[in-house]
Amino acid sequence: MTLRVIAIDGPAASGKSSTAALVARRLGWAHLDSGALYRAITLAVLDNLGEQGAGSPKGVPDGPGERWSAERIIALAEDLPVRLVLVDDVFRPEVAGVDVAQAIRSERVTQRVSEIAAIPEVRHWVNVQQQEAVQGHPRGVVVDGRDIGTVVFPDAPLKVFLTASPEERARRRLAERRGGRAAQSRRRRGGTRHHAALARAAGPGGRSAGADAAARLGLAACVPELGYRPRAHWSKPATEPVS
Repeated sequence: MTLRVIAIDGPAASGKSSTAALVARRLGWAHLDSGALYRAITLAVLDNLGEQGAGSPKGVPDGPGERWSAERIIALAEDLPVRLVLVDDVFRPEVAGVDVAQAIRSERVTQRVSEIAAIPEVRHWVNVQQQEAVQGHPRGVVVDGRDIGTVVFPDAPLKVFLTASPEERARRRLAERRGGRAAQSRRRRGGTRHHAALARAAGPGGRSAGADAAARLGLAACVPELGYRPRAHWSKPATEPVS
């Protein structure tokens, strides 16, 4: 069975989620934001295990001289559970059966999500959840997040690496903190410019192979281009090679 996934990677605040959401809508596919799942786990940890300081890569402190083990965090995610639920072609995060799409954007989660995401066992757990979600979708899924095209979906037929200038990324972060969801909505409607590197060959670590072929595109130009490529790829007969 051909993997029907578009993997969109890039640094923080480069426009991954905005682009992925618009491409998915244009194709009639589902959208999966991997960062939302990391944030959902972080929210679950903060609400159920406390808000102690940062820990080592093996875990997060659970009090003086103690640490939350990776096993404890994953057990919490399984028991609550923390999961992705498909609603109107968008995979939304749930914790204990409650939609937390807004709660995960809080400042307390933003400040701590990197700590949780740095734990290898947590990253593996999140990767498995994403792979299962994509395999169970009947049409196709546009997935955005770090390491999506190199680790999570190395065999994705279409990979995209988005970058933006440091100034633009800083502006995005500030807008998200000040305006929250309103800023995200404006960004999805707007034409913020960023670099889009389109690549299909798999490459280990970092960018996917071929990501050096970058073109400077506005969001309005980037989305139609990405919407065309998968149609051209999956509309060809299985025996015909795709150039």
